Amino acid sequence: MTTQASANHTAKVIGVTVAAAVGGFLFGFDSSVINGAVDAIQGHFVLGEFLTGFTVAIALLGCAAGAWFAGGLADRWGRKKVMLLGSFLFIVSSIGSGLAFSVPDLMVWRVLGGLGIGIASVIAPAYIAEISPARMRGSLASLQQLAITVGIFAALLSDAVLANSAGGASNDYWFGIEAWRWMFIVGVVPAVVYGVLALLIPESPRYLVGKHLDEEAARVLAEVTGELHPDERIHEIRLTLRKEKQSSFADIRGPRFGLQPLVWVGIIMAVLQQFVGINAIFYYSTTLWKSVGFSESQSFTTSVITSVINVAMTFVAILFVDRVGRRNLLMAGSIGMFVGLLLAAVAFSQQIGSGDDVSLPEPWGVVALIGANLFVVFFAATWGPVMWVLLGEMFPNRMRAMALGIGTAANWVANFVISLMFPQLTQWVGLSIVYGGFAFFAAVSFFFVKAKIPETKGLELEDMKF
Repeated sequence: MTTQASANHTAKVIGVTVAAAVGGFLFGFDSSVINGAVDAIQGHFVLGEFLTGFTVAIALLGCAAGAWFAGGLADRWGRKKVMLLGSFLFIVSSIGSGLAFSVPDLMVWRVLGGLGIGIASVIAPAYIAEISPARMRGSLASLQQLAITVGIFAALLSDAVLANSAGGASNDYWFGIEAWRWMFIVGVVPAVVYGVLALLIPESPRYLVGKHLDEEAARVLAEVTGELHPDERIHEIRLTLRKEKQSSFADIRGPRFGLQPLVWVGIIMAVLQQFVGINAIFYYSTTLWKSVGFSESQSFTTSVITSVINVAMTFVAILFVDRVGRRNLLMAGSIGMFVGLLLAAVAFSQQIGSGDDVSLPEPWGVVALIGANLFVVFFAATWGPVMWVLLGEMFPNRMRAMALGIGTAANWVANFVISLMFPQLTQWVGLSIVYGGFAFFAAVSFFFVKAKIPETKGLELEDMKF
């Protein structure tokens, strides 16, 4: 009977986590769907390199703003209502972006979608960390990153299908609407699913205790997580909440440039995750491979293959994050990413030709593909999911919401910088130097983890006292 109850509770926790992680799917889908549309948008609106990069990257400013405010909103409204807000913003953005008639118009809808992504990027890991028992928390939190990778895959696959079916992303498709516009519009479907699932899952026990809804919190703990002594757990949660007040800057203020040292650790970790250049691949991979001689069809196919690798390797993190530990995975990932990025940098240095007539002579095209995909393998198995696991759990309760919001906002700002500058930098200094720079930050990430990142494996959230 005990075993059966345990199995039932495990299934319930996984089910609730998967539902919450659909926000991660939207995060991945909406952030990567523009990959297949970049060249078509550039041609349709006659944009230069900088404005193209800004059109891609501007959504990330919305992401940073959404991440910044999500923690406070979640503390006031509850996790479920904020998830519903994210769903609504996704729906509006998908329709608006697909029907955009000018660049400023497209930018507005992209920013709205970014707000939704930023909200999802904070709420999903926070909710999953709060609903999960300690023994499963790392693996369950990794489902958020798995959902992101599946969203990236779905976006790139739908881009490829639409572009190939229409004979090119710029060509008309259903109802005389160009294929690149449909790439955005199809995002309505997962956004609606997310909203429906958000209505069905229970509220976070920690939020309920904070609102003095102890009976409901006890029911969630007993029915979903299988807590044998929910009243004791509620007492522990209340003790930590009594030490808190409304989440604010005062909770994270400290002696190190105005912030607590641990908050800076979270910010730097979040920035390094982007400065290794992962989204230069997932936002621009189709354009990247076309720039070194691949056809449009080959470029779309290569991007989809890379996204499949991204999904598959995320399972490695799910399997090992609670066994090997967060620090060991991150350090192994830093080494692997450095090697992959260095291979890509060397390969791109062999590029011949200029303008639209460029190529990578044999065997350098293969080396570039191996290097780029080796980088994705190690990122997806380590830094991709583990950074989000740590951000969701490494801070003490008194500062978690605010610190998680700031760390996530820093991640989006770094993402914005890389996404904005990547097209311009490839024109100024070339792909080889750009990927060499990414390799440098991969090396820096190894030493940073070794010196600064705490191990949180197996600790309850109430026990985080770094």
